[in-house]
Amino acid sequence: MHHTDLGELTVSAQGLGCMGMSEAYGSSDWDSSVATIRRAIDLGVTFIDTADVYGAGHNEVLVGRAIAGQRDQVQLATKFGMDRSNGNNTFVFRGEPAYTKRACETSLLRLGVDVIDLYYLHRPPQTNDIEETIGAMAELVAEGKVRYIGVSEVDEAQLRRAHAVHPITAVQSEYSLWTRDPETRVAPAMRELGIGLVPYSPLGRGFLTGTVDIANLGAGDYRNYNARFTGGAAQANQPIADTVRSVAEARGVTPAQIALAWIYAQSDRLGVPIVPIPGTKQAQWLTQNVGSTNITLSDDELAVLDPLAAQVVGARY
Repeated sequence: MHHTDLGELTVSAQGLGCMGMSEAYGSSDWDSSVATIRRAIDLGVTFIDTADVYGAGHNEVLVGRAIAGQRDQVQLATKFGMDRSNGNNTFVFRGEPAYTKRACETSLLRLGVDVIDLYYLHRPPQTNDIEETIGAMAELVAEGKVRYIGVSEVDEAQLRRAHAVHPITAVQSEYSLWTRDPETRVAPAMRELGIGLVPYSPLGRGFLTGTVDIANLGAGDYRNYNARFTGGAAQANQPIADTVRSVAEARGVTPAQIALAWIYAQSDRLGVPIVPIPGTKQAQWLTQNVGSTNITLSDDELAVLDPLAAQVVGARY
């Protein structure tokens, strides 16, 4: 496994997103999820990503159990700030200093660790100025409870305001062949400030792998309500997945590996370090994803893949 520097934090070149082990993508199994996280560590995937909101805390507990005894091998990232205490469909993005401090203490308890390597603000707060939140996070760094600070789904102005209070190590945003928003929304500031990009959903919530059966998604699967999968959008977007598959077949690799290899190819173009965190519950897909770190796409392949985002039907949320 290669490694990438996100500022002063060195992580595996690919991370593991753990949300689907607790919610959003159908049923999951505790034991197999723990086994998948441990297999990731065995393969050198040591950048493990969770959040306090995933499964209402379940995911942090699961990750904590999975990394027990191997804490020193892991770069642990978690997030806070999505308050859905009034219901799953009612989010309030919070960041008041007292809330921030309490959220961190709770995450440390669930994870069973003394320090969080990378602590993200999950969304820009609606309840206060972002400077107040970052100030509280900076105090957590000073107290030794957090090593580095990240922000998620911010725009350029919000990132600059946050970075002026305390250095930001990484921005986590959705980024993939069919979601290119960070390129214009925040990448210029990241390049200037030396901040890394951590793409979530780099496989387009599974769509780019060509393995998602839209007609047979489970009742609790988030994609049943996502605008890129419903109301005929999945059928309209199928040519995107077909193109990725054709490039993969010509190379003798999988569509998932091509989609991830495309992500890696953007680092030089954007001028920022990029560490994707594909999520999976199964060790077989994990192993496949790791294989993408050794694939370099040709200029001809990139010329086929780059225009696909312009063909997307449906908003990402």
